[in-house]
Amino acid sequence: MKSDPTPVGVTGAVPVQCTLTRHGPAILALFNDAILNSTALYDYQPRTQASMQAWFAAKATGNFPVLGYENAAGELMGFASYGSFRAYPANKYTVEHSVYVDPRFRGQGLAEALMRRVIDHARERQLHVLVGGIDATNTASIRLHEKLGFEHAGTIRHAGFKFGRWLDLAFYQLILDTPSDPVDG
Repeated sequence: MKSDPTPVGVTGAVPVQCTLTRHGPAILALFNDAILNSTALYDYQPRTQASMQAWFAAKATGNFPVLGYENAAGELMGFASYGSFRAYPANKYTVEHSVYVDPRFRGQGLAEALMRRVIDHARERQLHVLVGGIDATNTASIRLHEKLGFEHAGTIRHAGFKFGRWLDLAFYQLILDTPSDPVDG
């Protein structure tokens, strides 16, 4: 992997490969914060620790990364990952990513640094397209994706219903220069 980007304005941020044992509770807390307080996840109910075991198992089975940054105190500041976009063989070069930053550490460049790590990882794995499904009202995430070269690929209007309103889901994609030799099958 390329040298890990250092988040701007974050002293002592250390890149890590997240594990269930060390980071599962912090990732679960980030997911549940997003579920309860935002439209970043279209879930209604908080997730359980058991769901984290299944989530990490699926990442391991698919050989998908869970990349994070810890601070000097060993706290997980944020993480990013990707997984299958669609479960069809011809979609093998396309993945859907996600990035979450602990509210205490937002605005310090962590999301951008995490996204750059995800892009580098996808390129190393010879993937071709990264897809981000973003709630259309999440202007900060949309700006970040555009800054990193993602282009709007379409919006599904009224894709979800949460907090008493219809939610539009915007898709952003980044086409990579990989794989070097794509094959059918």
